[in-house]
Amino acid sequence: MIKITTIVAAALFGLGLTALPALAQDAAKPVNLGVEEPQKQHWDFAGPFGTFDQNQLQRGFQVFREVCANCHTAHLLAFRNLGEDGGPHFSEAQVKALAAQYKVADPDADGGTRPALPADRWPGPDQTPADLKGAFGVVPPDFSVIAKARTVEDGFPNWLFNYFTTYAEGGPDYIHALLTGYEADVPAGVTDAQGEPFQLPEGKFYNKVFPSHSIGMPPPLTDGQVTYAPAADGSTVPATVDQYSNDVAAFLMWTAEPHLNANKAAGFRVLTFLILFSVLMYFVKQRIWRKVH
Repeated sequence: MIKITTIVAAALFGLGLTALPALAQDAAKPVNLGVEEPQKQHWDFAGPFGTFDQNQLQRGFQVFREVCANCHTAHLLAFRNLGEDGGPHFSEAQVKALAAQYKVADPDADGGTRPALPADRWPGPDQTPADLKGAFGVVPPDFSVIAKARTVEDGFPNWLFNYFTTYAEGGPDYIHALLTGYEADVPAGVTDAQGEPFQLPEGKFYNKVFPSHSIGMPPPLTDGQVTYAPAADGSTVPATVDQYSNDVAAFLMWTAEPHLNANKAAGFRVLTFLILFSVLMYFVKQRIWRKVH
């Protein structure tokens, strides 16, 4: 038995020695850095007691309206939703004034279009889907539930902890990382699947978070691009790509789950009731069965 074990060990050692040159050759090749994992951000709506920040949602809507809406649609978003509790909560007058700035198709109206009403859906960009596909190679996705359609993957044991932390912010984390993940040039050392230096296709842009690194959407945000109005208390936020990305990601999370605040409040009330009910049932049991052996 000892001899057999010795022979097997010697054979494995010999195989290891023969593999060393090949391993050294592979190590000398450029390393494929792969896709950079999005970093988890701090969100006011995270956790079981988190809620949307109204000011942030208003800023995020501004970024969406001035930048994202030029190419992306949001078919499930109605103007009146912007005035609901738990969201940007614009006043009724603001919602009406905003809607009136857009035209929507209406076959019964003169000319086939009319000013939008609060009940109308977001009209989308002026370009047709064919024009957008010709410009980007694909039709830009609808943003109604994009924060739920995109996410990040957590390996073990992080995904297990997420059950207890109620982590559901993978979409906003990914959106923020994507918007801040553009590079002017391909970083040195990045290789393709064959180990060759990564070549960016013509008309594409390098993004360290996008799965293929090659994305058709040009960098949509630059510092100072969107001018934020001061808050009611006079405070201001930085006009940076990082801030824009945080704000619009939070807004897109709200469009995907507009009743998040109400759902969390209802869940908290249910849990409180169940705890109190359990305590009450314990005392009832003690009262009825304490003398029964």
